Amino acid sequence: MPKFIKQKIGNVALIVENYDGAIKFYTQKLQFILVEDTDLGGGTRWVQVALPNSSGTSLLLAQESNAAQTQVIGSQAGGRIFMFLQMNDFGVITNQ
Repeated sequence: MPKFIKQKIGNVALIVENYDGAIKFYTQKLQFILVEDTDLGGGTRWVQVALPNSSGTSLLLAQESNAAQTQVIGSQAGGRIFMFLQMNDFGVITNQ
């Protein structure tokens, strides 16, 4: 009998201008935790951040690598709301 795994969305890729700036924003400003930062060579890294005490989806921070990707930074959902965060007190966190 096949072993079934719990199905979920593991990561949502988010195009960012640069890895280090995005890590700083998510970990210092929004208090995410850095799950993984692995150098894949050639200037590419596997960078995952997640909310503390979360067992759900992580953000995979993907550094832009061409002009088309640069153009969608901050507008990856085509002008729609991209993400809903459920946090203890977003106002307090973002005003620090």
